[in-house]
Parts: sequence; C-alpha cells; structure tokens
Amino acid sequence: DLTCHVPQRKETFFAVEGKSSAKAARMSRPEHLAPPEIFYSGDEAKKYATNSRMREIQTSLSERAIQLLALPETGCFLLDVGAGSGLSGECLTENGHYWTGCDISKDMLEVAVSQEVEGDMVLNDMGQGLPFRPGSFDGCISISAIQWLCNAETSQANPYKRLLIFFTSLYRSLVRGGRAVLQWYPENPQQMELVTSTAMRCGFGGGVLVDYPHSTRAKKYFLVLYAGQREGGKAHPMPAAL
Repeated sequence: DLTCHVPQRKETFFAVEGKSSAKAARMSRPEHLAPPEIFYSGDEAKKYATNSRMREIQTSLSERAIQLLALPETGCFLLDVGAGSGLSGECLTENGHYWTGCDISKDMLEVAVSQEVEGDMVLNDMGQGLPFRPGSFDGCISISAIQWLCNAETSQANPYKRLLIFFTSLYRSLVRGGRAVLQWYPENPQQMELVTSTAMRCGFGGGVLVDYPHSTRAKKYFLVLYAGQREGGKAHPMPAAL
C-alpha cells in the first residue's frame, strides 16, 4: 500500500537535541507547521502583496507553468488551484487568458481581492474536491500547493483519499484533452510516487518534469497531466525540461 509520511508536529515546535524551537521551525517545511488556512493568514498572507522576492519567485514559477501548458491560443479559461493572493492569476491575465482561482486561505483571497485581480476567487479546500461543472476549464495551473494534500492535520485525515478526491474532481473539471501543470515540492520519493500514481489512477496521463535536475537550488518539480487525448486522438507530447 502507498503511504504518506506524516511528521510529528511536536518535533517542529519544541527544542530538538539542544536546538532552539525557532531554529527548528525555520528548518521545517511550511506544511509541517500548521494547516494552510492557518499558516497563510495575517502577516504571512500580506507578504505575497509586499515582498518583492516572494513575488519574483511566484511569478517565475507561474510563467514556467503557463509555458508548459502549451495552450494553442489566448483567451482560454483556466483554473488556478491554490491561487492565494492572485500572483499566478495575474500572469494568466497578462498572457491573455481568463481564469478562476481557488484557495483554502480566506486571508490570501482577501489579499487577492484587495489587489483587484481579474479572476473570480473561490474559497475551497481542494482535498474535498473542486466545486466546478464537468469540462469547465481548458487547463489548470497550481503553484506550490499540492504538497499540502500529503499532510494529515487530524488523525481522521487520509492523504491518499484527499489526493484521490482532488484528482478525480480536477479530471472532471477539465475539457477532454485539457492539460494541468502543477508545480510542487515533493518531500521525498515516496510522496512523489503517491501523488503521481494517484493522478494516474484518476485517468490522467503524463508524469513528473524536473527543471535543472542537477542543481540543488534551482531544481523545480512540475507534475504535467493530460485529461485524456485531444480531439482527433493525437497523443500529448511530454514537454522538455530545462
């Protein structure tokens, strides 16, 4: 059976082998610190509107995801999963597309509204399924979001089931042959296998693309997915990595 490693939260907040809890927290992944709706609240949410370095990184990742979507034209209707403050949505707008964004953090969505982004914003937990009609979107991007599905916040939470619900609803929400490009930070090979295999079980084709695979700092992971074949039965070519 595929399983997802769930770290003990107490190891994040308390001193470990003489190290301060603050230092331990800085070394931890965000999804180990708190649920996303709590982590991305208040001051953390505001950083996405004011921190130039954070905006630069988010914009760069979004532009690469749009490139990997390989859309045939402008004016497509796209979904942004984990849209947050709307930075990735702004990139979609600048590339001539229409979009709807969803996020679990109310504070992040409020930042997006204050920035007067062009897309519609929806409060949604992707692990409970996307609330859209079948075939609503020509494509989907997601920046730094899907790794949160692999973290169980309660003893009742099941990462595999949340992933299954998410990918099933994403497949349904895309037009036939639609592409999804999900940038993420897999914690380990087991998590990468869990996420990828679950997407394939839901009907998707595709796989993981790694940009700059030999660079520790520049390496980026993208899950490139295809919701069935395009019209005419043409196969999707997997894009090339950088």
